[in-house]
Amino acid sequence: MVERTRFDDSDCPVARSVDTIGDWWSLLIVRDAFDGSRRFGEFQRGLGVAKNILTARLRSLVAAGVLDTVPASDGSAYREYVLTPKGKDLFPVVVALRQWGERNLFAPDEPHSELTDLRQGRPLRTLEVHAADGRRLDADDTTVTKVT
Repeated sequence: MVERTRFDDSDCPVARSVDTIGDWWSLLIVRDAFDGSRRFGEFQRGLGVAKNILTARLRSLVAAGVLDTVPASDGSAYREYVLTPKGKDLFPVVVALRQWGERNLFAPDEPHSELTDLRQGRPLRTLEVHAADGRRLDADDTTVTKVT
């Protein structure tokens, strides 16, 4: 079996992030956790993923500090998975992926799930990147300063 390339010691924040949550199962597990899934069976039913793959991804997300296990909310002997503060920090990432998909992967009138504001019941505004002074930035307005 080919060993996976690791990026956990890279000086690039994108590479380290992808190393932690970059495979599709991990991102979909995080998405489902935001949607309220907490138990192994809920994740498995929602994703249709094999038990061994789900087990490995959940262990990895717990080891990375993205998820934690807590006693079951119903008092049973089961454990549940909850997002940690580190995991909750992925919310803008999941929203950005969702919005990119809505713009680029669906026909104009094609139905899809929608993320809405609980208080107002309306779709979210498109995420934007802003400079420290508040200006909206695009990729052409930024540069990466490499570590020397």
